[in-house]
This record gives sequence, C-alpha cells and structure tokens, in this order.
Amino acid sequence: MKGLKNKRVVITGGASGIGAATVSRFISEGSLVTILDRDESALSKIKENFPDIVGIIKTDVVNLSDINSAFDKVKNLMGGLDVLVNNAGISIRNPFLDISLSQWEEVLSVNLTGVFLVAQAAAKMMLADSGGVLLNMGSTNGIAGYPFYASYNASKAGVIELTKSLALELAPAIRVNAVCPGYILTPMQETEYTPEMLRECESKVPLGRLGKPEEVAGLFAFLASDDAKYLTGQTFVIDGGELAGGLASR
Repeated sequence: MKGLKNKRVVITGGASGIGAATVSRFISEGSLVTILDRDESALSKIKENFPDIVGIIKTDVVNLSDINSAFDKVKNLMGGLDVLVNNAGISIRNPFLDISLSQWEEVLSVNLTGVFLVAQAAAKMMLADSGGVLLNMGSTNGIAGYPFYASYNASKAGVIELTKSLALELAPAIRVNAVCPGYILTPMQETEYTPEMLRECESKVPLGRLGKPEEVAGLFAFLASDDAKYLTGQTFVIDGGELAGGLASR
C-alpha cells in the first residue's frame, strides 16, 4: 500500500483476532504500531510474536483516565499519531427478552462509548499535527437485523452513524471510515458459535466460507493508505456477499 511506511498507527483491541491480524499487516507495511488492549496476557503474547511493535499499553477503552494516559504514552513513544484503528469490541449473545441492563450497558459502553472516547483523543492528537485517518470497527450487524444480538447490533449501528458525523466535522484534515465485517472466523466467533452454527453461517455466504481476520486487516491497510485519499464518511462491508443476498442469506 502507498504511504504506510513509518506511519504511526494505534490499534485498539490489537492483541487478538482481527486486531492482531491488523497489527501484523501494518508492521509488514513498515508502519510503527502501538497496541491498546485490556488483556494483559494477550498483550505479552503478541509482543513475543511481533517484537517490532513499538508499544503495548494496557488500556480499558471505557475508562477515560486510561485513555488519556495511553495517548500520553503514544505521544512519548511515537511522537504523534497518523492512523487509528478503533477495533476494540465485545459481544454478548442473548435473546432480547433476556438481556439484562448490565449486559446492555457493557456492550454499548465498550463498542460505542469506547469508540467515541478513543476517536476523540486520537483526533485531538492528529489535529495538533498534520491530520490523519480514523478507522472504526462496525459490523454488518449494524446494517441488517440479526436475532440474539440486540445490544451488539445497536452499538454497531451507532458506530456507523458516529463515523459519518466525524467525517463531516473532521474533514479535510482527518479521513474517517467504518469497516463492517460479516462472518469472520475469530476467537470471539468460535466462543459464541458451535461448529454446527458456523457451518450454517457458511451456507448463508455466497462465497461459501467465513472470512479471515487478515482479509479485514487488508481492508484497514488500504483505507489508511494514500490509495484511499479520496475516501471518507463511508461504510465498507466485507462479508463474502452475504448482505447482497438479502432474505436469501438469512
């Protein structure tokens, strides 16, 4: 990708799943990468796997004090910020009538409020320099309805609209886009779905398989690159054609 070498990149939730694949991709592009994640053991493991990582910072994205401290460290480690991949998120699978208030608040807090808080801190740092790129993790769940994920769906729909608003307010210095994966085989997906459920998901996807984390990472890399300089305020779906099928894919 054009223009990613030596770019200063922060990836939240970067210690596993799509986040870890994105770390790998940006390092391979020659970027300088710092990870924010609340899983201390996963942070230690990914640092072993990728010794070229500039920094690993234990951070809870719902804690404003944590975020402010993390971005102070980012400034010290990298001197500034060019790209944010706002990836941290959680999911709780439950029928709507069984979702507790605490579960609802937990999912919305991490997936929407956390995205807002991190994006705000990152944008302030970028605007004090020469601008940059904000990439938010959405989901096809924020575009189409999915049963048993009311809290997750609502949070991702919020991320998509937040992305559009930020793109308008932060232009032209900062480009803001959302990436919306469909079924991607991640540790979170494997935890929530049985093998039979995963096979059923595959049958709904026109390309006949689940996506790979590194494929989503490739989209993040493209959107951060100079090849995407005229792209902002958009929602990019990566789902193997699932949404194209409408009801046929349910």
